[in-house]
Amino acid sequence: MEIQTVGIVGAGTMGNGIAQAFAVTGISVVMVDVAQAAVDKGLATIGKSLERLVAKDKLTEADKAAALARIKDSTRYDDLKNAQLVIEAATENPEIKRAILKQLGGLLAPEALIATNTSSISITELGTVTGRADRFVGMHFFNPVPMMALVEVISGLQTSDATHDAVMALAARLGKTPISIKNSPGFAVNRLLVPMINEAFYVLKEGLATPEDIDTGMRLGCNHPIGPLALADMIGLDVCLAVMEVLLTQFGDSKYRPCPLLKEYVAAGQLGRKTGQGVYRYAK
Repeated sequence: MEIQTVGIVGAGTMGNGIAQAFAVTGISVVMVDVAQAAVDKGLATIGKSLERLVAKDKLTEADKAAALARIKDSTRYDDLKNAQLVIEAATENPEIKRAILKQLGGLLAPEALIATNTSSISITELGTVTGRADRFVGMHFFNPVPMMALVEVISGLQTSDATHDAVMALAARLGKTPISIKNSPGFAVNRLLVPMINEAFYVLKEGLATPEDIDTGMRLGCNHPIGPLALADMIGLDVCLAVMEVLLTQFGDSKYRPCPLLKEYVAAGQLGRKTGQGVYRYAK
């Protein structure tokens, strides 16, 4: 089955980034969210992102116009019916994801594939609610999607080889580098990355160094392109906390205990770049 139309559920940071990646590649997109305001905001973000690419001579004005023309916005799930693949890119909340995936399973054509962009939730567990677990897979993009080259393709216990192979090929078609991962809490990248970010919050909480010095130390001492606290702000502190809670729950190992300071930031609504303030403050 050739994938010509992709549905995206969620027009937020990840959803609009995924939509842009497909549209620029020449694939039609239907981007759905619960409110028109959310969809409009997602489209505006895509427009600004494409403008930056034009300014850097990475796209032409014609490329930008063609990409935007390939994106249909909607607040109706029924508009996803003709998609060969639908990617759920909602917030990192198991109950919300299960509700969306169950609805998609009953709506789409029998041969259609469903993917989730979850950062850490079990693909096997989520697949069971779709009614087509063999055609369900994890497709974990990284933020910012248009710039980041990696996609983790995660197979649940029931995911068929055909589904896995089709999504690996699709990720490559986007110009991404896909890596094949077995289902496990946090998968591969976040299993390594988010505990490191969590430890950076412990270092900050204990007053060992300022945020700037923690990030400078990891950039210059470990050759990381961005420090862990700045990266946490980019990812979203709520997402980092959600991943740590999944790791702690699933593994039952205290080494995955979320730092109280990370929890405090999230409780205060200081989630990083998307709210204008996290560890650092950002101009609107």
